[in-house]
Amino acid sequence: MKLLFFIIIYLLSNSFYAQSPGVNYIHFSSQEQQINMAYVYQKAERPNGKTVLLLHGKNFSHTYWQTTIDALTEDGYNVIAPDQVGFGNSTKPQHYQHTFQQCAVNTKSLLDSLGILNVIVVAHSMGGMIATRFALMYPRVCTKLILENPIGLEDWKIIVPYSTIDEAYKKEKNKTREELKSYFITNYFHDQWKEEYDPILDETISLYRSKDSLVYAKNMALTSDMIFTQPVCYEFKNIKVPTVLIIGQADKTAIGKEKVDGGIAKMMGNYAELGGKTAAQISGCRLIELQGLGHIPHVEDFKMFMNSLEDALNN
Repeated sequence: MKLLFFIIIYLLSNSFYAQSPGVNYIHFSSQEQQINMAYVYQKAERPNGKTVLLLHGKNFSHTYWQTTIDALTEDGYNVIAPDQVGFGNSTKPQHYQHTFQQCAVNTKSLLDSLGILNVIVVAHSMGGMIATRFALMYPRVCTKLILENPIGLEDWKIIVPYSTIDEAYKKEKNKTREELKSYFITNYFHDQWKEEYDPILDETISLYRSKDSLVYAKNMALTSDMIFTQPVCYEFKNIKVPTVLIIGQADKTAIGKEKVDGGIAKMMGNYAELGGKTAAQISGCRLIELQGLGHIPHVEDFKMFMNSLEDALNN
């Protein structure tokens, strides 16, 4: 019966997600729930023997990595990019205890299912928090850690008043495209907007308007709570793998700025300072500063980002 159940789950999930070409799924049980974790696995035509694992941020999925995936495979890297549970094409559970350790375990399970023994981890935003825990939990699997504007470089919960998950859920389920775009402009793109940013905004808002919109909003509330209550900034000193920080210097991303005094808010999310402070905590860490770029360098100026990523990979 158990085998039949998994077969039914597999067939239903493949039917449901047939609209996403190139996406594969790993099926596993987590917290007494059946989970479908989506991922793309793109192999190089002339492989160099190395695999890059790309970890996405909170308001994104694997899709905003596609240009990076294509460039990396051209350089000879095999590339795997998952959607974390609750995001993109992956299962969005009604109830799930999201933790960075759980994200790391789920990601390791994906690598194990593909027989991948070690990876170079390249992670952005919230993905940087997952990657930090992944590197600490699996130092033999993570051969190098490259963090692109990771969040969690400061502990917001000691500054910002706490919002309950219920409060966050109410806000998430009523989120509009205009509100999300305003957040992107202010926090991610330093008060500038270009047409090429529309696809990432469109994909995100489509999830808020899908038939699973309420459960997606619930997962966003739960992961916001994870980010707020599970800081990784105290753990950077424990990282032992070679690490590179790629930091857009115009980034001002910080959760909860709207809840504090304007003077305090201006001090939050100052990546021009946080990058250096964080690099100093990680033994042997290199810092690559990208002038004039905000929270998502690989979207804002791909050429500048890719030059920096290749530098980080090769040195």
